[in-house]
Amino acid sequence: MKKAILALLTILFAVSVSAKPIYPKAGEDWAMAKPSKYGFNDQKIKELRKYIVDSLQTTGMMIIVGGECIFKFGNIENLSYIASCRKSVLSMLYGKYVKNGTIDLNKTIGEVGISDIGGLLPIEQKAKILHLIQARSGVYHQASNSGSALDHPERVPERGSKQPGSYFLYNNWDFNAAGTVFEKLTGKSIYTAMEEDLVTPLGFQDWDISKQRYGGNKSKSVHPAYHIYISTRDMARLGYLMLRKGKWEDTQVIAKDWHRKMISVSTPAEEVNPHRKRKSKFGYGYMWWLYQTDEPAFKGAYAAHGAMGQYITVIPELDMVVAHKTDSTYGRSTKSGRYQRLLRKIVAAKEQ
Repeated sequence: MKKAILALLTILFAVSVSAKPIYPKAGEDWAMAKPSKYGFNDQKIKELRKYIVDSLQTTGMMIIVGGECIFKFGNIENLSYIASCRKSVLSMLYGKYVKNGTIDLNKTIGEVGISDIGGLLPIEQKAKILHLIQARSGVYHQASNSGSALDHPERVPERGSKQPGSYFLYNNWDFNAAGTVFEKLTGKSIYTAMEEDLVTPLGFQDWDISKQRYGGNKSKSVHPAYHIYISTRDMARLGYLMLRKGKWEDTQVIAKDWHRKMISVSTPAEEVNPHRKRKSKFGYGYMWWLYQTDEPAFKGAYAAHGAMGQYITVIPELDMVVAHKTDSTYGRSTKSGRYQRLLRKIVAAKEQ
């Protein structure tokens, strides 16, 4: 009888310990764990390597479950361009300054003093800061950089034809202007704010502020792209902060309310433009892509997506973050469809 009680107490203690979130220490590697510790088939997770080598152009990848790494591939330390994942990072930064009143999302860009080459139309000046981070501003001015719907004029409505807030278009003018607004109102560069508000609290391993740089053609638009260069293992920290609803150990780094708003649907998949994201069943929040699928494992899942194969995917149902990098230096690109198939293989490795 005593042995049975002792065994039960041991199990209960183990459950209580495992239920407490694990966080990597500042500047230290993620702890490694066997997939089976978290209910995944060890052999199936091991077999992911072959699919990655055969079908993807992955240069760095990590699967984090419960705060521990159950799989890693490639160079996870190298700093490289994360493309449009930068937008999701900016959204994370916005929260602190919205909460303390530095940024009022309901102010119009006209009130903030945002314009561009050739000026903005009166209707465009009525777009709110909120509309910028939702990609619903209705401003269809050229962007300083490529990589959005604005690269295809046939897909872009005529300027002045859409009321601000009424129409979603994935466009870099909105995202870049959101960066300008952030810096103008906070008095900080995005990179300084990132270092203070994310890098330091999360204990990044590979951050180098001197490697960060703005880009874009200023003859097209005065609003630059704020390119971000970080490692795969630090991308995983950003994803893990999101998985933990903005909390890092005992500190609420991102306000819970802001975290909730970032990953709440502001544009359902059927209203997303361009259409390719509709077909993939992704809605949009505040610069985060939201899975809108009936698959149980992806209930409440969301992601940062970047060109050429940059992804931070958060899957709350599995207590999981997947950080994936395809270093653009090598001229490689991992197609979205193949990455999504990789995610399904990871999900399929979960023991029933």
